[in-house]
Amino acid sequence: MLAMIFGVAVFSSGFGGISGNGRPVIEVLPIVDTVGDAQSAALAQSVAAEMINGLARIDGIRLVLPKEREPMTSGKPTFNRSDGADFLLQGELQRSPQAWTFQTRFINASSREVVSVAEVKLDASEPDQQRLASRLAAGAGYDLAVRLNKFGQTDSAPQAGAANVAIKQASTSINQTTHERFATARSILEKYLAEQPDNVDLQIALAALHLRGIQLAWYNPAESRAAENDARSLLERALKAGPNFLPVLGTYCRFLTVTNQFAESLVACARALSFNPWDGTALFHLGLTQVQLGRFEDALATFEQADRFDTPDVSRWTWLLGAGFADLLLDRNEDAVRWLQRSIAITPGTGRAHMLLATAYQRLGRTDEAKQALATALQLRPGSTAANVGLSSRNTGSAYLEAREKISHTLIEIGLPAGDDAQKPDGKGQ
Repeated sequence: MLAMIFGVAVFSSGFGGISGNGRPVIEVLPIVDTVGDAQSAALAQSVAAEMINGLARIDGIRLVLPKEREPMTSGKPTFNRSDGADFLLQGELQRSPQAWTFQTRFINASSREVVSVAEVKLDASEPDQQRLASRLAAGAGYDLAVRLNKFGQTDSAPQAGAANVAIKQASTSINQTTHERFATARSILEKYLAEQPDNVDLQIALAALHLRGIQLAWYNPAESRAAENDARSLLERALKAGPNFLPVLGTYCRFLTVTNQFAESLVACARALSFNPWDGTALFHLGLTQVQLGRFEDALATFEQADRFDTPDVSRWTWLLGAGFADLLLDRNEDAVRWLQRSIAITPGTGRAHMLLATAYQRLGRTDEAKQALATALQLRPGSTAANVGLSSRNTGSAYLEAREKISHTLIEIGLPAGDDAQKPDGKGQ
């Protein structure tokens, strides 16, 4: 059975070297619904709508409905294929007792070569059908947006393959976000960048690692300033080489957020999202900017949108942390606990989530749990005080500063040392 609601032709500018006029044409074929019941038909329709809405937000892309032919005897419309498509996007929806599966194939129309395959599996027992559709579409859409963005990009060095292996090794080293793994990852990236100084992927990876060290306070003040300067230099070089390259744009969005350049970060994060609207990492940094400007409700909605998409997997803990933080700032402590527990279950090593969780517990009268959460945070971040654990106050809004002060008072109440205000970081958010 075909869900005849997903046939669109996509005409995109800005991806050179694909067709004769430099405008790749991507025909999105109808979703194949292999289940064939009312529930699967409705889900296929929702997935299609989510995919089309997301693609419509990508810069330079036009969505054109194919011409509808006369209805078949079944009463279902059929569609004429568009002429001159460079690529085809096929989608198929399946269901097993355990999972819904949405698989897409990205195909070179002339050679019929399968360029890429994406498969998204979600629990069949998920009761929220809209959430299910959003996540199925986002899982496939995220991969498609990345693939489209790579058109026209070339390897930044002859040894790009070795560099990619190094980046993966570095990413594996910091998967649990511990200080020791961080140092290992930095050593790996610096070694390969010394050998391939013009490799854009390595520049981005090391800049991103510096930003993580700044955010998690794993640099002392002098190291933090040096890391910020190095990250800025790396990103300026990467932006010059690839001004529309998604990894560069996403890392630049993050850099501006981490260094409290909020007016610029709002623009940069929106630009990254204009090339991949399903990018939860960019949504997280957009939300973090909104938090520090005092726009807590907007931030919570942004974090919730990232959670609705749930892509990419590696960043999942961040928007969960962000949503918990926003709820805490809004004094919605039960909700904050749920978000923060989910974040800690994925990445327990940052310490920040435990401090926020301790605050929420204390506000709810769960003092023993609050003290235990704070003790865990101090084990993960020894030397922490109320003066050095918060995000930088530079350029932040008054509403945020007032709400942050309330969190600090709660943490001091349950045992966090107050510290010396003179020792507060000078503008490098954690």
